[in-house]
Amino acid sequence: MTFSTTPFSINGRQYHPPAQPTVVICLDGCSDDYLTVALDQGRMPNLTTMAETGYRGLVRAALPTFTNVNNACIVSGVPPSVTGICGNYFLDLESGEEVMMNAARYLRCQTILAAASKAGRKVAMLTAKDKLRELLSPGLQGIIFSAERAKEQVRGIPGLDHLAQEVGQKNIEIYSAEASLFVLRAGVALLEDAQADFLYLSLTDYIQHKYPPSAPESLDFLQSIDLHLGDLLELGAVIGVTADHGMNRKVRSDGKPNVIYLESELVDQFGEGIKVICPITDPYMVHHGALGSAVMIYLSEKLLLDELIRWLYQRDGVAEVWTRAQASISLELPSDRIGDLVVFSEQTVVMGRTPEYHDLDQLMGGLRSHGGRYEEVVPLILSEPTPLAENAKDPRNFDVFSYLCSGSSHKDEV
Repeated sequence: MTFSTTPFSINGRQYHPPAQPTVVICLDGCSDDYLTVALDQGRMPNLTTMAETGYRGLVRAALPTFTNVNNACIVSGVPPSVTGICGNYFLDLESGEEVMMNAARYLRCQTILAAASKAGRKVAMLTAKDKLRELLSPGLQGIIFSAERAKEQVRGIPGLDHLAQEVGQKNIEIYSAEASLFVLRAGVALLEDAQADFLYLSLTDYIQHKYPPSAPESLDFLQSIDLHLGDLLELGAVIGVTADHGMNRKVRSDGKPNVIYLESELVDQFGEGIKVICPITDPYMVHHGALGSAVMIYLSEKLLLDELIRWLYQRDGVAEVWTRAQASISLELPSDRIGDLVVFSEQTVVMGRTPEYHDLDQLMGGLRSHGGRYEEVVPLILSEPTPLAENAKDPRNFDVFSYLCSGSSHKDEV
């Protein structure tokens, strides 16, 4: 089998795809402690091999640490200031509407996947969550589907007949480990049938939202993932594994969500004209109830800004406050899609709008969530060594394709 090694350039970065199958896996919500516990217990021998023969380290995710933000960065190789994706949900300043940032029209740059397909690679993008399938698909000529909508999307794709039969007449339950494992099995099947050789496999964080790293369910899930890593390695793939964000427990001592209802408190303190947007909001409310560790604050009266900042820094549970101008530079966020203030909470705290806005009855148990600084550091594991990763001063999760396509450690074409 031959593979196109035609270099391509996208978003100011150069890529030299290797002469072997290339796979990037996003372990949604997987902070490094999940992998450490599983590795220490011998539950992930294939990942152990990757770490020993390739590379294992820690990298920074993009802030705010949400799914849409970081998946867009990973497949584009650039920060949110370029992708335009700064949350799962935002306030459109032009229309004044609050909307999900799931549609392809919100992505402001081309993707590595689209560029690789134009350069002759057989590209597949498989996602557990259907929202990512639409958001990240512009310009991609290849195989695209989600586990969440597999019933409609998998039929007719060569090499996936057995998976189409497995799905049958119903879609895969998104609140399950199976949604992620289906994506991995499909990726293996596409490589086996030579239908794809440049893959992005994005999983879902159901397990991490529900269970801590040492829970049997977490360990069983990671062991299952490792089996598929072994399948990909046997097929000769060069693999990069990273995450879009980490995960932390956000509960009080009584087990209830540790929430600051920030809009309610700010309106009580300063009056009307203050709106809080929770950018974690997405269709998967059972995961987090729209409660995360980052919010955007919009003010109708900008004269309040300095006073409000001082009040926020005195509020227990608030960790960081950034103005729009500061956030656009220091956090690399698109200035026209963020609030007058960007606020992050402490590690065990989430922020919301009002008690009435959030339906906590939907939560699947004790709240585990993300979005802030404390979910920023995530793992990076490469199946082959690369000086780029080993010598990077500030490695990012969205460098993973660059590391695999660095041109410095490629095997000879077979």
